[in-house]
Amino acid sequence: MATPAYSEITRNGLWKNNPALVQLLGLCPLLAVTGSVVNAIGLGLATIGVLTCSNLAVSLLRKQMPDTVRLPASVMIIATFVTCVELLMKAFTYELYLVLGIFIPLIVTNCAILGRADAFASKNSALPSLLDGFMMGLGFTAVLITIGAIRELLGQGTLFANMNLLLGPMAENWQISVLGLDYPGFLVAVLPPGAFLVAGLLIAAKNAIDNRAQRHRSQQIDVVPGAKRVRTTGKIS
Repeated sequence: MATPAYSEITRNGLWKNNPALVQLLGLCPLLAVTGSVVNAIGLGLATIGVLTCSNLAVSLLRKQMPDTVRLPASVMIIATFVTCVELLMKAFTYELYLVLGIFIPLIVTNCAILGRADAFASKNSALPSLLDGFMMGLGFTAVLITIGAIRELLGQGTLFANMNLLLGPMAENWQISVLGLDYPGFLVAVLPPGAFLVAGLLIAAKNAIDNRAQRHRSQQIDVVPGAKRVRTTGKIS
């Protein structure tokens, strides 16, 4: 199988084959912890780290792993990096780790990570696999942050609240009250139904953009600039 170009890998991860909007993988953490931007960034960074490192490790070991043990071996590799991320969060962002709770160790069962390890990393060399893992993680994180920002804004009227849980004392005053201090809040936005609604709207928006771009491409007429050559037949005497 030919290795895709780096530009194609980037486009697939960020847009064309986005794990959250197209593959619809990892929806459980996507919908569960996106009540605020800080939660989304925390889970997103953890996912990027695990996805990138596991893709690289699986790619480097792909020739030593027979098909009969490839899946359990990949799970063990992913679990190793999840444990590393979990220990790092306990050491440096313990309060955020408590907020995210079970969803950090559950990264092991994230279908987006296992799917990339099996579908891409086990069949391609190290650098493309590293880029694929990073871009898929970045695309997933971008959707996490977008949903988190919309839900926090509608639910609480703020953005970047409690960023000190991730970045420490330097981010204590980063909260922005977009809708004012007297905003009553929209409860549905911070509840599970709000997560489903926002995610569905993002998927619909992506599909609408793709369909519009497809129609635009189909309507374009290729025009070759410059003079045209005309072939004539017959004999000139």
